Amino acid sequence: MSNTFRLYIKNAKQVVLVCNNGERFLTKEGMKNLSVLENCSLIIGKDGLLKAVGPADSIQSRFEGASFEKVINASGMCVIPGLIDAHSHPVWAGDRVHEFALKLAGATYMEVHQAGGGIHFTVTHTRQASADQLLSSLTQRLGRMLRSGTTLVECKSGYGLDLDTELKMLMVIERARRSLDVGISSTYCGAHAVPKGKTVAEATEDIIKVQLPALREKMEQGELSVDNIDVFCEKGVFDLDSSRAILQAGKDMGLQINFHGDELHPMNSAQLGAELNALAISHLEEVTNDGIAAMAKAGTSAVLLPTTAYILRLPQPRARDMLDRGVIVALGSDFNPNAYCCSMPMVMHLACVNMRMTMNEALVAATINAAYALGLSQSHGSLEVGKQGDLLILNSSRWEHLIYQFGGHQELIKYVIIKGNVVYENDKVMDL
Repeated sequence: MSNTFRLYIKNAKQVVLVCNNGERFLTKEGMKNLSVLENCSLIIGKDGLLKAVGPADSIQSRFEGASFEKVINASGMCVIPGLIDAHSHPVWAGDRVHEFALKLAGATYMEVHQAGGGIHFTVTHTRQASADQLLSSLTQRLGRMLRSGTTLVECKSGYGLDLDTELKMLMVIERARRSLDVGISSTYCGAHAVPKGKTVAEATEDIIKVQLPALREKMEQGELSVDNIDVFCEKGVFDLDSSRAILQAGKDMGLQINFHGDELHPMNSAQLGAELNALAISHLEEVTNDGIAAMAKAGTSAVLLPTTAYILRLPQPRARDMLDRGVIVALGSDFNPNAYCCSMPMVMHLACVNMRMTMNEALVAATINAAYALGLSQSHGSLEVGKQGDLLILNSSRWEHLIYQFGGHQELIKYVIIKGNVVYENDKVMDL
């Protein structure tokens, strides 16, 4: 074993492992009893993986004589896993701040959408934007997410709705994945809306017979690495049958199913996801009891988005019912022009206040369970030996301050670390 390591974090007041037995997700009692250590140290190797975590004295004696590229004294501070945003739409052009005023005046999401706003407004501007323009804005947005503690984020296409623009968006995501520090899970969301001038049947046929084969070719040539397939299964958008056909076609080419369902109307999307062994379903504001039961049985995770319900004044997702029935609950920001929030700490706060989750449950949902929703919980989402060294160091003696201090993350997060590298050091951190 090499005697040189990338990072030594010593003497942390508190280290939140989240889990410590190789769990791929946590539910029920597992979410209530987080694995938390006091007065601990961590070692991350040159390969970016966590090599050791344990009592400070034990780590010091075990690694005596070793050399470290960087040492951080975390005395009085907390260490938690990097936060994982399991649902975002960060690639787009066109400002929709004017629509916020319409919604505040009482316009519904679908009223704005049907009047040519919403997704279609963004599609028009995204089609016109160059790849370099989209990459520039994406880089800025991912930087804001990273400074808010996000170390892994799911990024969707979906503002193209035609082959050329969807591929342009996915290539922008790929360029960001290859050049930026933040981890990215890439999602093809060509079925985000029905393009103007097309019927649902025509749009479905275009996705299955034109867009997905072109995507497969790019993936086979190594130009693109796409992980998930998404569809907006909703009344007035893609119905249950078209959603099933699109998702199955994506699954057949190796993509993980991770889609929008039961947001504005009860569509039985949850049951569809369970039938297809979907990895995740997002939104679920209108999920039924049968849908909850089906997801719990299938091991399909629920990615809940408290920002969306908050901004659109929708009924809150039934987090407590899902948690109590054993559904794997994760969280996402739903960052997009309609719900402009980059901060997972604020998402966790809203989840606790509006969806009645506990702080422990919210942290689990933004770490190990969010990793599960992206098919990455074997390598991300907890501070266990062998996993990627993605973590936050908080200038606080208790980790809960990250959720409790609504909007206070900018002065709480001292370091953001990815693969053992300090990718953000905050010189504005103040003592509590």
